[in-house]
Amino acid sequence: MKKIIIYSSVLAAFLLFSTRSNAQDSQDYKTAAGLKFGGYENGLSFKYFANNSVAFEGVLGFRDHGVVITGLYEIHQEAFGVKELKFYYGAGAHIGAESSGVYQTFDGINETYNGSHILLGVDGVLGLEYTIPRAPIAISLDLNPRAELATGPFFDIAPGLGLKYTF
Repeated sequence: MKKIIIYSSVLAAFLLFSTRSNAQDSQDYKTAAGLKFGGYENGLSFKYFANNSVAFEGVLGFRDHGVVITGLYEIHQEAFGVKELKFYYGAGAHIGAESSGVYQTFDGINETYNGSHILLGVDGVLGLEYTIPRAPIAISLDLNPRAELATGPFFDIAPGLGLKYTF
């Protein structure tokens, strides 16, 4: 039984990489799922390309005492003449909830919330994404400006790092 699992895994990996290398020669990936690490939330990310330059990205982010769902509309274009490197920018919105607790802002100030509250606001994104040739992996680095409207208003810019499996 153990040998069957090992052989099946090796065969699946071989088929995955051979399919990925053929697909990447004609165009970039269509869909990706992975992890997103940000200034306030870390979570799961899903990206879908409607065409070669327009993508929709959703992030389910978890933070201290809360959860946030973010949706982004992104425009992608080749950066610096490198086919695998894409510059992207876009906008979207977020909604979420936080429970009571003490939170530290980026400038070191502690804020205390005594009850649960809704998070609601608008988001932007500006970044670079590199798709590793012949591998189903994309890595992104971006800035995420955000205006929090429900508990603010306040504005901040948080960095983001993404690691995605492409298919």
